[in-house]
Amino acid sequence: MRRLVFIALVAIMLSACGRGDEELPRVLTAILADTPAPNPYDKHADSAPDGGCIRLRSNIHVPLARLFNDSNHVHLAQARAGGIRPVEGAAMAWEEGRGLVEIKSNPYFYVDELSHSYPYLKPHAADLLMEIGRRFSDTLAARGGGAYRMKVTSLLRTPLSVGKLRRVNRNATGESAHQYATTFDISYSKFICDDPSQTHRTFEDLKNLLAEIVDGLRSEGRCLVKHERHQACFHITAIAPGVVADDGNHQQQE
Repeated sequence: MRRLVFIALVAIMLSACGRGDEELPRVLTAILADTPAPNPYDKHADSAPDGGCIRLRSNIHVPLARLFNDSNHVHLAQARAGGIRPVEGAAMAWEEGRGLVEIKSNPYFYVDELSHSYPYLKPHAADLLMEIGRRFSDTLAARGGGAYRMKVTSLLRTPLSVGKLRRVNRNATGESAHQYATTFDISYSKFICDDPSQTHRTFEDLKNLLAEIVDGLRSEGRCLVKHERHQACFHITAIAPGVVADDGNHQQQE
């Protein structure tokens, strides 16, 4: 399945490079020949309950913008050190795609509809994302419950998709850490409610719980984090084990 999805990425690259639309039907036929089974975790409630919420204890007591302020250049340095080369052509799509992990919705998080990225990460980044989801779920259960999952809104990007994104999002940077398959975004303003009959929580409390989990992993040296105001997400770059990036100052103080 990984191979087939990367064929789709190759198709996009071929189109972008002007290699001729006649090559695309063969690629699409190969993709359609292996239709994946429906993923039950792609289903979710259309909206979360907004009444009868029970407050959730949080250990976050500082503004998130101050807490998560690892600068973009630090994210880029770590992404380059531990990630793939940005995919700029069909050959690179095949070569750099080896060993990437496909990211799917599961009991711990929901993968949003991706308009400018692809559902792939390096293994250490995929492990980090899963660990955040597990800790979020376990901590929520330990503090009284609630059927909520976090929402992943962006994963691997290519130079082509970054260019398209910049046309609709003026805050998107020209060189994105997302191009190295080490970086992902998790929404802090929206969460998936799988069962409205369970304990209701406010999204504000869920945001602080997610921040607490992410901050813990950041303190363990597992990741860098940037609080993105405009996209309402935590921009997270996984730190590869044993890889030391020449990133200058660790943080940029606001």
